Amino acid sequence: MGKVYASVSDITALGISLTAQQQEAATILLNTASSKLRLAAAKHGKNLDALIAASEDYGDAVKGIVIQAVTRALNSIADSAPAATQGSESNGNYSISMTYLNAGQSLYFLRNELKELGLMRQVFGAIDLYNTGEE
Repeated sequence: MGKVYASVSDITALGISLTAQQQEAATILLNTASSKLRLAAAKHGKNLDALIAASEDYGDAVKGIVIQAVTRALNSIADSAPAATQGSESNGNYSISMTYLNAGQSLYFLRNELKELGLMRQVFGAIDLYNTGEE
């Protein structure tokens, strides 16, 4: 098991109040988020622990991103109904359409968060359409 990049006290220091049950869930989610981020970095050929050791600012950015992912997951686990981010209704032959915030209640990182850490970059390539026979 690797290093955990944030703690429950880091979450509460940001003014997010957690119940006892949410604190237990946050402990597990923080460990999982740290592991997932470490795996994402390894997939892109980066050693996250070495990058954190090299720069304190990078460590703070990693901590913030782990906290954001965990609070997204905690908000979706809440006892209340899932929050809808978008919705539409019609009256004639009644229809309703809703888009829910993290309906799967999963722990995930946004693309811009991974880009901020330098773990995701735009990939481009080309296909040679004309084979000239020269190498």
